[in-house]
Amino acid sequence: MSQLFSIAAIVFASCVLCSCASEADKTIALEDGNKETAIPEKIDFTFHVKPILSDRCFICHGPDKNAVEGDLSLHSAEEAYRALGELKDHAAIVPGNAAKSSLVERIFSDDLNLIMPPPESNLVLEDFEKAILEKWIAQGAEYKTHWAFIPPTPQEVPENDGAKVWGSNEIDAFILNKLTEKGLSPSSRASSEKLLRRITFDLTGLPPTLEQIEKFAANPSQEKYEEVIDSLLLSVDYAENMAAEWMDIARYADTHGYQDDFERTMWPWRDWVIHAFKENMPYDQFVTYQLAGDLMPNANLEQILATGFNRNHKITAEGGVIPEEYRVEYVEDRNTTLGTAFLGLTLECARCHDHKYDPISQKDHFQFYSFFNTIPEKGLLDNAADLPEPYIKVTQKEVNDILGFINLEKSEMKEVPVMVMKEMDQPRSSFILKRGIYDQYGDEVFPDTPESILPFDNYPKNRLGLAKWLFDDEHPLTARVAVNRLWQRMFGSGIVASSFDFG
Repeated sequence: MSQLFSIAAIVFASCVLCSCASEADKTIALEDGNKETAIPEKIDFTFHVKPILSDRCFICHGPDKNAVEGDLSLHSAEEAYRALGELKDHAAIVPGNAAKSSLVERIFSDDLNLIMPPPESNLVLEDFEKAILEKWIAQGAEYKTHWAFIPPTPQEVPENDGAKVWGSNEIDAFILNKLTEKGLSPSSRASSEKLLRRITFDLTGLPPTLEQIEKFAANPSQEKYEEVIDSLLLSVDYAENMAAEWMDIARYADTHGYQDDFERTMWPWRDWVIHAFKENMPYDQFVTYQLAGDLMPNANLEQILATGFNRNHKITAEGGVIPEEYRVEYVEDRNTTLGTAFLGLTLECARCHDHKYDPISQKDHFQFYSFFNTIPEKGLLDNAADLPEPYIKVTQKEVNDILGFINLEKSEMKEVPVMVMKEMDQPRSSFILKRGIYDQYGDEVFPDTPESILPFDNYPKNRLGLAKWLFDDEHPLTARVAVNRLWQRMFGSGIVASSFDFG
């Protein structure tokens, strides 16, 4: 199987699944009522501690500065280690010394006026959770950067004798290793008919034909199985199935989405997406064309057409709106889509203030915003039947030339306008918008990215540079987000359940 899906899944599994599996250490048992709860021998902040703090403590002692109580925040080492009030030798967390840490004192207290979480919060720490926090502090209370912002690194494939018998690839080795840890055994192999139904539904969204079932049942070998998968990956059905999900991510619609919901012609972009999947276009090229095809050297019609991705936002034709307000909303829509589609981050949460949970400031938000703020568009349509500039006009013949695999009886038709991207001759200035309001200008900002993700020093300050930044070898998010979405599509739930939010 040479297609993008199989390669990406294996790479992602080796980078991420392995790193998760490596955290499984020897455990000790803690009596918790009538049950035994496993306490890791080595406590890890990301896997063991942060979930407890996030669920039980951050509501009052988290990153939201406006909600912090008692002048104590536990979301960072700097805040958690510092002295409390005027007591210079008294801190919530004293690394390596649980006995001197007020956090330990408070969570184990029987005094209703001192115990944390307080009774009125209706939050309760289980005994094993208290033990984890205490042991973590005793082991040095090491904080770690959120896993999603750490570049993935190659991991060793777990060795398991059973994997050689049951498994057929590296992913199976990880799955079997985790099943073994949990005392479980793998399911028996599916019948040839059931296996064929699974792969055809997963890849094309359609059931197999009777001819396909009979042909595979006659020779259900591994070699034949791979041949079937390759043929499905090369089919238009597969391309349409994958494109349907991408169109949801890209907020595709054939109408404007506001008020009278007038029609618009974005179907040539839709057909280009199908074509890209049909041709197994590399993911970096697929994304670069959509973000910045118009900025490619000697950009051709296909590359420009692909930038319709950025213009799939809702558009208003209502006479009572303020044009600049809606123009800003269109730019914000592109910014939000950048975050959800490629970064797995909720960039919109930093529009009015610094992000409360992710290391993204309001300045970072508007630096991203400035990448998309330089096209000559209007916030209000002069004529509801028109499309806002910039756009290109294409005929059906030109679309057919680009998308060779589409066969239509009519090779000629009237030109249709398709919204695309085009840089202004004189770039528009961008500013931090106070509280996110379109006409409340703060400091001027320029295209850039958050240092917390990856510096932007080596790339041109435009959308093409942004696309190159996304595919930097050290970028921690792009590959994870893309393959997690493929995993979600094939198995119903991603390795990260919130596929649009890795923060």
